[in-house]
Amino acid sequence: MHFCVFGCLKKFVIKQIGTRRIQGPQLITREAGPPADEVIFRSDAVKSAVLSSPLVEFSTICSATNNFSNKLGGGGFGPVYKGVLPNGQEIAIKRLSNSSSQGLEEFKNEVIVLSKLQHRNLVRLFGCCVHGEEKMLLYEYMPNKSLDSFVFDESKRLVFGWKLRYKIIQGTGRGLLYLHQDSRLKIIHRDLKASNILLDDDFNPKISDFGMARIFGEYQLQALTHRIVGTYGYISPEYAMEGKFSEKSDVFSFGVLILEIVSGRRNSSFVDEEWSMNLLGYAWTLWKEGSVTELIDPLMGTICSYDEVCRCIQVGLLCVQELPADRPNMSLVLRMLSGDVTLPAPKQAAFFVGRVPLDDNNTGSVNQLTYTQLQGR
Repeated sequence: MHFCVFGCLKKFVIKQIGTRRIQGPQLITREAGPPADEVIFRSDAVKSAVLSSPLVEFSTICSATNNFSNKLGGGGFGPVYKGVLPNGQEIAIKRLSNSSSQGLEEFKNEVIVLSKLQHRNLVRLFGCCVHGEEKMLLYEYMPNKSLDSFVFDESKRLVFGWKLRYKIIQGTGRGLLYLHQDSRLKIIHRDLKASNILLDDDFNPKISDFGMARIFGEYQLQALTHRIVGTYGYISPEYAMEGKFSEKSDVFSFGVLILEIVSGRRNSSFVDEEWSMNLLGYAWTLWKEGSVTELIDPLMGTICSYDEVCRCIQVGLLCVQELPADRPNMSLVLRMLSGDVTLPAPKQAAFFVGRVPLDDNNTGSVNQLTYTQLQGR
């Protein structure tokens, strides 16, 4: 029998995770093995989650994927393949890399979290497979792939109008509210970004990739960790600098996502043509100067309501304020997006870089963090 599930998963729980390998330039990690307070997934929880998730035979997966011949893509935890089950159901299979110790942790997190959650704006887990050293997760297939394949692609942005973008903003917000408040678990995602928002046939957004997620207690407000994981451009300042994370960390990431969707620009690679500013600083400067419409993606096409777009920009800026206490929770964010409440003026955006000409060899500051522009000799 292929599924020595309990024995394998018990090893996953007690195995000490070593230094995590960085896959790609955007993944941030500062890890040297998980501290005791981070090992929150015990073997009983994993066993219960596995029992509630259908176990799929390895031979069935091989047949469904034509021996893993239809690769959709991949990430830091392994490749993803498309498959078709005997009943015609299309699926996506994440095949966790044997060489990635973090893959063990992701497998546990995904099985535990997604087996207990169900929402139209969360990706659905169909089942899992453990076959020797192989560990696989089966998800619903998303034909339109991920948000980043649209919002950052010039050719696709031409047909990616405001109505569709607004739908994705609202749907992602509803999924995040469910994680923070409305589900039976309180989940902090910790890696919300454009590539983790999948799109179905009708461009309904589905939050995916719960490998870094953490379960909070009912009355728990924040946690402290020495393991800083996340993606450059989306990670909040208090988490990056102090290891503190909470639902407000996810709110920060959501604010970055809003500004990226509106502008069609990626925060992590944004370069202002005149001033040394990131996307957050650029958006906040435009808002202060009363010219926030300059942030709107020129490829978006006809916009029926500029008020709606500008409101989304302001909500995004409220979400990326430097102090967590100043950021709204997701319940208030959704009310703001719908125009049900009056919006306050946002305070300075986190990681804001003041206007420094690109050709100046000066010292500037980013929210009290000093940096110096250097030139090679």
